Amino acid sequence: MKCRNCGAEIADKALICYRCGTATTEAKYKPAAARQRASRRAPTVTIVIIVAIILLLLAIYWFHGSLG
Repeated sequence: MKCRNCGAEIADKALICYRCGTATTEAKYKPAAARQRASRRAPTVTIVIIVAIILLLLAIYWFHGSLG
C-alpha cells in the first residue's frame, strides 16, 4: 500500500508511514477537547470583593466603637 501523504510504499498492516509518520487510518476516537483555562480575571474580582468586605467590616467596627 502507498502512504497517502508522501506516497512511499509501506506494509499493508502498517499503522504509520515509516518515512513521514502519517497514520495509515483515521483515528478511531477523537481526543477530548482541551479544557480552557479559567479566566485570569476571576481571581482579581474575588480579591477585590474580599478586600471590599474587609474594609466594610472595619468601617462598621470603627463607627460602632466611636458611638459607644
